[in-house]
Amino acid sequence: MAAEQMADTGEEPGRTPPPATPAAAPTATPAAPSPSPGPASPTPPPPRPLDAIDRDILRILQTDGRASIRSVAERVHVSRANAYARINRLVEDGVIRGFGARVDHERAGQGASAYITLKIVQNSWRTVREQLQALPGATHIALVSGDFDVLLLVHTPDNRALRELVLTRIQSIPEVLSTRTLLVFEETDLGPRPDRPAELA
Repeated sequence: MAAEQMADTGEEPGRTPPPATPAAAPTATPAAPSPSPGPASPTPPPPRPLDAIDRDILRILQTDGRASIRSVAERVHVSRANAYARINRLVEDGVIRGFGARVDHERAGQGASAYITLKIVQNSWRTVREQLQALPGATHIALVSGDFDVLLLVHTPDNRALRELVLTRIQSIPEVLSTRTLLVFEETDLGPRPDRPAELA
């Protein structure tokens, strides 16, 4: 979409407007001191149930993360304020984890792609995950069941860079027992599309 999208109202999904200035408290009743903040909760609060409008908003933003608040509101038939509040709630609840672009890796200069399976030392998943996240070109990491423990998707400029990534970086991780590389010859992005209305239903 063009510049009218996020610029039409100055609102962007995930950005909370500044709070209104609170009214002054009566002088006869001093305000109670605010409690000191405790330690951050290790897990986010449980998400609130999604209704049909929330799911429609998710479909729109998954298809076009640059859609303006105005456009989203018109397409789901709610006010802009309602759409803004719903998007912020989805962000706060952790349903929307961020806004990004779907990339054609080959056209972006990453012509070699591969799924790499790893067998790792028992109970070393968190340690291995941290090291895999730091790898250049790593785009998806999953702990799985079956004949191997971890499935990793990587994109590299060419097969030489892929070989170096596997032999030098991945196999040097102490907790990695073995790897197997599956070259990707062709891939298709199955992101949300208007012709798949059942998504998220």
